[in-house]
Amino acid sequence: MQAESTQPSPAPVPQPSQPAQTFFGLTQDATRQGYSRPVFHDDYVGRFPEDPYGEETAPNARVYRVYVEEAAAFDENMVGQSRDGLDVMLVFAGLFSAVVTSFLVQVSQNLQADFSQMSALLLHDLLIVQLAMADGGLVNVTTPSINPAEKFEPDVIDIWINGLWVVSLTTSLVVALAAVLVKQWLHWYMTFRSGTPELRSHIRQFRFMGFEKWRVRIIIGMLPIIMHISLMLFFIGLALFYVPL
Repeated sequence: MQAESTQPSPAPVPQPSQPAQTFFGLTQDATRQGYSRPVFHDDYVGRFPEDPYGEETAPNARVYRVYVEEAAAFDENMVGQSRDGLDVMLVFAGLFSAVVTSFLVQVSQNLQADFSQMSALLLHDLLIVQLAMADGGLVNVTTPSINPAEKFEPDVIDIWINGLWVVSLTTSLVVALAAVLVKQWLHWYMTFRSGTPELRSHIRQFRFMGFEKWRVRIIIGMLPIIMHISLMLFFIGLALFYVPL
């Protein structure tokens, strides 16, 4: 019997390697590090199997598990956007309050009598009298340039500037306080809820109803508007401050 001749198998032909796709000079693997694209699972039947007959409303029923997962995704998106805006608003309100306070400290002195200027005027009158007496002339006792006994009345423009800047500082502090309170509300809203899916869904629903009852999202949306009003009042006072100059 003639032996079958074995032929060596042909070597695989190397395929040309395709260049890796880059994004601003980085490969896709490098750009994906530290970033996870959100994956949406719509296969509820596969992820949440059907409940046995008669257990559709049990503490671990599918309806509660679906609600808990969908509510968690919704809350994370809602609270995440609110937190970002509140952080920026809180930092800006703090810096703006410090700037307004520095201006207000300077202009508030105009609401009371300037005793240093009053002393300078009285010394000037005294010097004139002494010079007249040294020359041997007659000293005419006249009314002094300023009377310390008179009641001081500030200028109307100084009153307006101080009033505008006090209101501006107050509103900015109110915004900062409201931002801190809302951040605490959001923290307690997102705290971990333990227990069965039924209990967690009920707790989440109660918190969400309170969230809507107190109009938290409306409060968050009103904070930038109040901050803009505070800025407008500050700039009006700043314009009045530089008009006499």
